[in-house]
Amino acid sequence: MKRSAALLLILGLATATLLPAQELAPAATSPLVEAARARIGVTTSYDPAYVALPYPGGDVPDDRGVCTDVVVRAFRKVGVDLQKAVHEDMKENFSKYPQRWGLKRPDRNIDHRRVPNLQAYFKRRGWERPITDKAADYLPGDVVAWDLTGRVLVHVGLVSDRKSSSGDPLILHNIGSGTEESDALFRFAIIGHYRPRLPENNPATATGR
Repeated sequence: MKRSAALLLILGLATATLLPAQELAPAATSPLVEAARARIGVTTSYDPAYVALPYPGGDVPDDRGVCTDVVVRAFRKVGVDLQKAVHEDMKENFSKYPQRWGLKRPDRNIDHRRVPNLQAYFKRRGWERPITDKAADYLPGDVVAWDLTGRVLVHVGLVSDRKSSSGDPLILHNIGSGTEESDALFRFAIIGHYRPRLPENNPATATGR
């Protein structure tokens, strides 16, 4: 892949039908956290290459991915297919999504792997939360998006149930060398904060975890 194309993918690497949902309650952990943490040591590289994916449920090879794949895989583990959810919403509301890649229609291979698209989808679902500098405002399972370099590179990850020595929540993300859990919440400028809702019939949610 050409360098310019790879950069564009990194820039953007950003359920089926939308279901009735239940907000994740404050808890010691969340099913999204557990699902993302399970990727540590499995996804060991960062690879922004465009890949034609099966649909629905498509995924890149298990050992690789980008920041959005940490989020997508965690959601899929708890029964929410963001590939399908984002694609179906974009088909009906294409103009509501960022128009920065020169596309005339949705692309189910890549749309859910672009950070700005995930941000638009999460906002449209009503999951947006205030951006603050208070660690206590970020709960396990929250999704956070960052601006790494003046909007040339954007990034996304999940808030962990573990904390740094300073008391800030750790982040589960892939920022270049595979899925990791590290102290990154306030390392970069936060541009998005979302509190996902999971389907009411999700077994992990029903247990109160």
